[in-house]
Amino acid sequence: MRDRQISTGFFLAACRHRFAGGVRLAAAALLAGGLAGCSFNSPDAASGSQSVGIQGVTAQQARSIAREAYLYGTPMVASYQTLYAFSIDKKNPQYKGPFNTVNSVARVFTPEDTGAATPNSDTPYSFAVLDLRAEPVVITVPPMERRRYFALQLMDLYTYNFAYIGSRNTGNGGGRFLIAGPRWNGKTPSGITKVFRSETELVNMVGRTQLFNATDLNNVKRIQSRYKIQTLSAFRKQRSPAPAAEVDWIPAEPPAQLRSSLEFYNQLAFLLQFAPGHPSERSLRERFASIGLRPGEPFQTENINPALRRALQEGMHDGQNDIDKNREALDGKTDALYGDRGTLKNDYLARATGTQAGLGGNSREEALSLVLEKDANGQMLDGRNKYILRFAPRGLPPVRAFWSMTMYRLPDQQLAPNSIKRYLINSSMLPSLKRDADGGVTIYIQPESPGKSRQSNWLPAPRGPFMVTTRYYWPKPAMLNGKWAPPEIKRVAR
Repeated sequence: MRDRQISTGFFLAACRHRFAGGVRLAAAALLAGGLAGCSFNSPDAASGSQSVGIQGVTAQQARSIAREAYLYGTPMVASYQTLYAFSIDKKNPQYKGPFNTVNSVARVFTPEDTGAATPNSDTPYSFAVLDLRAEPVVITVPPMERRRYFALQLMDLYTYNFAYIGSRNTGNGGGRFLIAGPRWNGKTPSGITKVFRSETELVNMVGRTQLFNATDLNNVKRIQSRYKIQTLSAFRKQRSPAPAAEVDWIPAEPPAQLRSSLEFYNQLAFLLQFAPGHPSERSLRERFASIGLRPGEPFQTENINPALRRALQEGMHDGQNDIDKNREALDGKTDALYGDRGTLKNDYLARATGTQAGLGGNSREEALSLVLEKDANGQMLDGRNKYILRFAPRGLPPVRAFWSMTMYRLPDQQLAPNSIKRYLINSSMLPSLKRDADGGVTIYIQPESPGKSRQSNWLPAPRGPFMVTTRYYWPKPAMLNGKWAPPEIKRVAR
């Protein structure tokens, strides 16, 4: 599939990199973490074998450990930026509310909504940041129609999708779901439908609820209003346990800026206190400690020895270089970069690559998306031309939930104004779409109406460059294993 990018990312558009030809989806003795009294050598030691840290760590070893820490920590630092904006920094325009509260947005986006790239009107969002330090929380979801897709995606600080509450995984019958942190060892109370365990004490939640059409908006709002988060003690109507220790939350920095700043390691050290670590990573954490990366302890870099500074910077550069090479090799096919620990295991490069390709990506069995910027001949899509996209008979996307295709103008990736105010075509519209003589479905992609008889199948395009994003929710095996090939956009004569 030339110039097609399979992705699962929630924040994909905001993080996408553009290449030619399309979218590819203190003093040394004061260094925190136990370096006081250690041997720091001349700047030349950064490429040699002399010790620059505790336990006789050489410059080359420090560089290697710094690379490991960069790959390991990239998802954590990016996750922190999101949760800091959503639930800590009240002055941030993205602030949603305090920990353990749901903030939902139900609306039909129009070209006037330019706050974020590639706005999605398929599944209005619900957001929450869970704080599991003191006790678990209980998420309550209401029952809803069987045909309506929904999913609450739960991501730990590592960006593992450790749980889904939704149509695919738990059904549409409603329920109460207990989300516990890594240190909780209590008993599950009665009335709980299922228990999910997070490896970290802070969790990002992104909820999606299917919107059939504009007239369905109030129904979605009613469903979203019944999504509820309670602490376990509130659910049991008991006295709350002792509160978690007060945290001096450090300001989050944009991940892109931290790719060349040693502040990255300070942010990582801060976040490690909320992530006790998997048993398989014990030796890795010990290596981190050998260069001063200890959970919750400031990693002060202002006046560290030049040898260690160089080793850290080179390790960071090595890690970012690994990510860049991995992204280039994947050629936009990012769907295998997201999932739970069982799927990704300890593949830190995959997690870091997925984070930079699109933070918050869905596990591939939950949802996929396809970004199209070129036609079947490899030419960039442009509204000066006319195009069609045809689904063959019995060739509609194999999904259990639904699919949609949305038009975005370029380069800003916003919805394109048009005379009929139609910005997408989705499977909910199938009853009104005109079938071809053989039972197939042809979508007409152009600025002008294709005529009254084809108006139902018209996806209006802007008069200039554009892209089409197709989203597939709850894909069937034929899509996951590649047996179904998505149709290409073909240019036709004007």
